[in-house]
Order: sequence, then C-alpha cells, then structure tokens
Amino acid sequence: MRIRSAIVLGLAAAFALTGCGTDEGSGEDEGPRGPAPKVAALGPFVGECGHVTDDEVRDIGGLGQIVQSFKNAVGCNWQAGGLAGSSITFASYRGSPLEREKAWVTTHGRPPEPITVGGRTGFAALDPSGRICDLAVQLDDDFFEWSTAFSGYDTSGNPCDRSRALAELTIERLG
Repeated sequence: MRIRSAIVLGLAAAFALTGCGTDEGSGEDEGPRGPAPKVAALGPFVGECGHVTDDEVRDIGGLGQIVQSFKNAVGCNWQAGGLAGSSITFASYRGSPLEREKAWVTTHGRPPEPITVGGRTGFAALDPSGRICDLAVQLDDDFFEWSTAFSGYDTSGNPCDRSRALAELTIERLG
C-alpha cells in the first residue's frame, strides 16, 4: 500500500509541477494588464526659490533682518529674528495635484479661496487667526506655493497679501 501511495503522490506532484511552466503558446496578449500610468507634463521652471531674491523676500515679506535661510532643490525658507520671528516658505511641486494641497490646508483649518495670479489659477488659504497664509498657483501638472507665517508680535497686514506679491514675482519670471 505504501508503494501505491508513493506512486500516486509522485504522479500528482509531477502533474502539479508541469502546470507551473510557461504557457508560451497560450495566445494571450502579453501587454499591460491595466491602463498605462499618466506621465505628468512638466510645467514651467520656477527656478531656485521661485526666482525671488533674499532681499525681495525680506522687503516684501516684511521680515526685517533674516537670521536663517534654508534652500534645497524644491524649497526655500527664510526666518526673521527677534520677537516677531516670522517666516516665509517657498515650495515647488512637480507632478503633484493641487487638490491634495487644498485638502491639506483645509484639514489644518485654513479654508482655500480660489485666486488667479498672472492668469494662473490657484488658492489662498488664511488661517482664522490671520497669522498664516498658504498661497498656491497651478502650473500645468505642477504647482508652487508661498507660505507666510507671522509669529510673536508681528500682526502687520494680511500674510496673503505678502504671499501674493511673491507669487506675482515668480509668475513674472517663469523660465
């Protein structure tokens, strides 16, 4: 009985293994199994820090003396010193949907309002305290964002006005 069971088990294993081979003659199409992923078209080049200089950020943003600045391939941040310690940030997003950023600012209590800057659509989102503004502008499948944050005792004006002025410079200088 053991021999007969071993033979049956061996034949079953052999049949199972032959089913694991390639099926070259099946006639099935070997192409993609779903729709091809969308390749985002690159928008215009926004340059380092949105083509805006440190002096322009200081003056337009009302930062006074800039005590720290950080710059990398996709963003820049400037920090003012003193009690008012306000900051301004620029970020560029390639192939990223503006709707995701709208959702993010909404979840952080800053309702986005539609805007147009230099003929380009976007949004401005001011927090209820009037101290933080995120302003984003669509560029084809890309977008950029200027964020102005007042802190300390700085409450002079609307931070969205400052972000908008910086966004207008970026749009004017697109490469």
